[in-house]
Amino acid sequence: MNLLQRAWCSVIRKPVRSILLLLVICIISLLFLSGMASQTANIATKDSTRQAIGAGFLMTKNAENESKRVEELSLKLGDKEGSLEGYHQKKELIDGQTMWRTWTDNVFHCIKTEDIDKIAGVEGISDYNITTAPTRVKASEFERIEDPDVDQTNDFGGVALLGNRDMKLDANVLSGNVSIKEGHMVAPSDKDVCVISEELAEKNGLKVGDTIGFHPIKEEEPVSEAKIIGIYQVKEKMTPYMSGDTYRSENVIFTDLHFPEKAEQDTPLFECAYFKVGNVDDYESVKERIKALDLDWELYDLIDNNGNLNTMAENFNNLENISETMLWIVAGGSFVILFLIFLFWIRNRNNEIGVLLSLGISKSKILLQIVTEAFMIGIIAICISFVVAPATSQAAATYLVGQQEEQAQLEKDAVEGQVSTEYKDVKLTITGVQAEVTKDMLIVDGLGIGALIILSTSAASILIFRKNPKNILSEMS
Repeated sequence: MNLLQRAWCSVIRKPVRSILLLLVICIISLLFLSGMASQTANIATKDSTRQAIGAGFLMTKNAENESKRVEELSLKLGDKEGSLEGYHQKKELIDGQTMWRTWTDNVFHCIKTEDIDKIAGVEGISDYNITTAPTRVKASEFERIEDPDVDQTNDFGGVALLGNRDMKLDANVLSGNVSIKEGHMVAPSDKDVCVISEELAEKNGLKVGDTIGFHPIKEEEPVSEAKIIGIYQVKEKMTPYMSGDTYRSENVIFTDLHFPEKAEQDTPLFECAYFKVGNVDDYESVKERIKALDLDWELYDLIDNNGNLNTMAENFNNLENISETMLWIVAGGSFVILFLIFLFWIRNRNNEIGVLLSLGISKSKILLQIVTEAFMIGIIAICISFVVAPATSQAAATYLVGQQEEQAQLEKDAVEGQVSTEYKDVKLTITGVQAEVTKDMLIVDGLGIGALIILSTSAASILIFRKNPKNILSEMS
């Protein structure tokens, strides 16, 4: 009887032992596959505060990725003062102590125009718009709208410029809230122009064709002038970007895309881009073509007209790191469990090993037989795990995401009210988790299980095979 025949006979001769090992290896394999699938899971979320209007897509920066980039750039600079990619850090003396001050500028937060151009060139996109962040500046020789009952001490005392490449595709216009009362909207070819609110026009006696000036908040010069080409009206007051009269609805002034940076004397800050789909029937196919572009998607959120967006696991509360930690724990725990199983297995085979030794079969061949038995069972276990892996991986990823979402909410609740901020957090709702088991994962899983079997059987065999044949045979009695 050759080695394979002896190994197979041993497997079927002890069915309980073989089934136990099969179940253990199958569970280990499933845990490995679930961990790997969770690392690359796509988490579909819905943002109740942002959504593209109509047949279009809204592109914004990803807030979690920006936090990650701040940490990375800080590590690159180390303990040195300096600037890198829009991130700055310097030492300042505060109350007699040296403290680090860190901040980011427009370069850090601005959407890359080359990425916008790539999406705008996708087949099916008929038009697009770029919108700046509301830019605070001081009004020159005209008065803004103020609430007389509000203390203006902490306000910037300015107005908010909202630059657009094409105003007709601005979210406020697409929603139907903003419409033109006189004149016309800002077009892509316009330069140094603006559209003001009817309240601002009435208070200052301004009309279409007049020119108004703006200057930076902290400086009186230079004054940048823009020609009024339109006066707008609203159905409901626009939601302020921040608190204070600077950002109140009546003080929002729409301009051409590059005028805000000129008035503020700073680099541009393109906050979002909107892409219009020419044929609504092609909406989903256009979406897939956009997602297939070679862009650094970790930087952005691409939001559809339902507010849905895909966020990679790496950007979702460090899910990738948690999955990786889980894999290491599974690997370590699996080795210990398999080692104990094989140790028990070999200890109960003293008689069999003694007989084989008495027949002149070497220790190495006996060890090879034991490994072969384990591999026979392992192959069956892995095949079973491959069949059920998609379902278990999906369940595991969904569970991990749920736990992370709950943890994130607890952390948010813990600090809520402790920090004063004007930032309005996005409201993301998890709408689905998609975990895919790929061919590469199956290969890695198979190799990993094989390595564990070899290592654990070899380690367990040392305890018995370190004895000489005479001692092993004597234990038979």
